[in-house]
Amino acid sequence: MKKVLALLLMFTMVLMLTACGSSSNSSSPNAKKKVGIAMPTKSSSRWIADGENIVKQLQAKGYDTDLQYGEDNVENQLAQIENMITKGANVLVIANIDGESLTTVLQKAKEKNIPVIAYDRLIKKTPNVDYYATFDNFQVGVLQASYIEKSLGLKEGKGPFNIEIFGGSPDDNNAYMFFDGAMSILKPYIDSKKLVVKSGQMDMSVCATLRWDGATAQARMDNLLSKNYTGSKIDAVLSPYDGISIGILSSLKAVGYGTPSQPMPIVTGQDAEIPSIKSIIKGEQAQTVFKDTRDLAKVTVDMVDAVLTGKKAPTNDDKTYNNGVKVVPSYLLVPVSVDKSNYEKILVESGYYTADKLK
Repeated sequence: MKKVLALLLMFTMVLMLTACGSSSNSSSPNAKKKVGIAMPTKSSSRWIADGENIVKQLQAKGYDTDLQYGEDNVENQLAQIENMITKGANVLVIANIDGESLTTVLQKAKEKNIPVIAYDRLIKKTPNVDYYATFDNFQVGVLQASYIEKSLGLKEGKGPFNIEIFGGSPDDNNAYMFFDGAMSILKPYIDSKKLVVKSGQMDMSVCATLRWDGATAQARMDNLLSKNYTGSKIDAVLSPYDGISIGILSSLKAVGYGTPSQPMPIVTGQDAEIPSIKSIIKGEQAQTVFKDTRDLAKVTVDMVDAVLTGKKAPTNDDKTYNNGVKVVPSYLLVPVSVDKSNYEKILVESGYYTADKLK
């Protein structure tokens, strides 16, 4: 009996030591640190990819994550962020719906010493944003307009051509950066009459598309075509985002564009969303701007690591992004122009999409 008891005691001790060892080995120095991630909407595939990439990379480093989508409803996003603060988030990563709506909730984060990283959309009119991770948004507009410039042969003196201009959502600071970048290329041609905006609509106040909504863009394009292009053709449309581009293309198709006798005008875009890449392959949408969300997630995770260990986060631009209260230290990544000639190399060979997804 004594031998049996001794063996049982030894077996119990082995189990306890094993369990302790297993617990110790599986723990991570980051395991109890939680990152709240607020994304704007699931209606755009790029934001789904953003959320997934951030979560994947944070969890690989041992962080706990709380990912929420506001579905383009400002009140939803505010409630989600407040809930993240209440539940003890150690840092917040926010891609806002309305860049000026977060002042009060971020003051609550400040009172709890929770660092805030703006993700791809600048948070405005608050001192309580620590860093900004994004792409060179002015360059996005430059790439879109330069594609139009090259496709129409404007540098070679060709023209005049008819063009219409669309802007992004007026509550998103990026929309103005895209617009300004594009107009830095297009405005000289408009001034010299090589580009003609028959509607006369060239200011963001009339070109903006609330919430980047494709249906809103389609309705505006319908109106532009019916009022300005009966008996004449449109040669190019500056579109800042793929979802807007798809709406524009639907409007153009409805009046006969996209046929051998009436080819599609040059239509730009942004985010390399699958419907637009398929459209590019079919010869409808001409171009998009690719922003690799894997790289943006990596920069953001590096920022999270830094702020949670008391270090300065990596930045490469500490001058450009003034949110109305402060200049937010930023890290800008490089966007890439994509069209039918290079989509396979940029998107498929890099592993961002599989070839099957684009069929």
